[in-house]
Amino acid sequence: MSFSSSTHIHKSHNVSLLLCHLVCSTKYLRFVLSPKVDRILKRTCLDIEDRYEIHYLEIGSDMDHIHFLLQSVPSYSPTKIARTIKSITAKEIFAEAPGVKRALWGGAFWGSGYYINTIARHSNEKVIAQYVKNQGKKEEYGILPKTNQLNLF
Repeated sequence: MSFSSSTHIHKSHNVSLLLCHLVCSTKYLRFVLSPKVDRILKRTCLDIEDRYEIHYLEIGSDMDHIHFLLQSVPSYSPTKIARTIKSITAKEIFAEAPGVKRALWGGAFWGSGYYINTIARHSNEKVIAQYVKNQGKKEEYGILPKTNQLNLF
């Protein structure tokens, strides 16, 4: 499902473009993401967009896990993003599809863990490293020490 494309978020003191890939699996990896549950989840995500600064660019689901491509703001940590999405979607799914709660033995909807990774819109780590390296005057650039101990004297 395609929601929108990424765009810079302008605040009073910063401009950001923070993209994340979040993967959440259902509890016990049970196949409970039916078309009905998928519709509830995606509708709930649109409600989350209205209340929080979490914007969904793509949502893709399988029977036992779901992938989110999302954008947020610097004040939200990856943990806060995952926790917000998992808690609100689980509550709504259990309320609107009580059979899912029975299929999961009355427990949580999502597994306890998740995978989250920040991604770049136009670049990757090598390109950014090269860009940073080439800033300023060439002769003033120095490579940071690779040792664990700083040389103070």
